[in-house]
Amino acid sequence: MLNNLVTFVLASFIGFEIISKVPQTLHTPLMSGTNAISGITIVGALVVAGMVGGDWSKWLGFAALIVATINVVGGFLVTDRMLQMFRKKQPKRTETKDATPAAA
Repeated sequence: MLNNLVTFVLASFIGFEIISKVPQTLHTPLMSGTNAISGITIVGALVVAGMVGGDWSKWLGFAALIVATINVVGGFLVTDRMLQMFRKKQPKRTETKDATPAAA
């Protein structure tokens, strides 16, 4: 248990340092890659939740499935919002109304 905790803490520090050094122009491609990896996490969570016998493992797999799904959906929403910033804005259309005056 202690080895797993030490590995988790070190991976968290390394991950934070790597992500904080990424320039803003690379965030959209990296988000797309992260979404693909999170999709793999969803498959792994389904395997854990469905193939183990203990109740604790099933609940842990279910929790992993929920968190990975939130991560994928949130990643796609952030990526979509970032891509919308690069689209050209459409000029507003003005609607033409009939020139006939209303009966008084």
